[in-house]
Amino acid sequence: MSHIPTPDECIELLKKNGCSEKVVNHCKAVRDIAVKIAKKANADVKLVEAGALLHDIGRSKTHGILHAVEGVKIAKKLNLPDKIINIIERHIGAGIPKEEAKKLGLPYKDYIPLILEEKIVCHADNLINDCKRQNIEKEVEKALRNGQKNYAERLEMLHKELSGICGINLNQI
Repeated sequence: MSHIPTPDECIELLKKNGCSEKVVNHCKAVRDIAVKIAKKANADVKLVEAGALLHDIGRSKTHGILHAVEGVKIAKKLNLPDKIINIIERHIGAGIPKEEAKKLGLPYKDYIPLILEEKIVCHADNLINDCKRQNIEKEVEKALRNGQKNYAERLEMLHKELSGICGINLNQI
């Protein structure tokens, strides 16, 4: 499948690859907010929708941070487009630089979202807790409570950047 899959194809891929109903519902919730952001930001809505639906496909193998790495393996086997693979790989932790990735047990490389569509899916994921909408401040508070100062700063920076592009505080979208 070298094309960007339709929403129905994405949901089918999640289920076929062993994602639970809970993961599928989370991905749908992330998709809903990501599509709203994409429209405001004049981003590629089809890419954002597919990327948001598939961002957690690796949770069929693990719920730890390595779900992004596992997701990439699955996406490559499915011959998904590189743009989708990059969204899956770079959606974690509001973007993780390679030094921090190494400390977290990830392969040594940058996991920073680079293009607008990657940033949107990454941020939309942080605006959803399980399947419920949350303000970014909730996620920032949680990061700070867990001693993850760098993560908290990245969350705030991404929120500010995308809110600026959209011309609205994304807590209100």
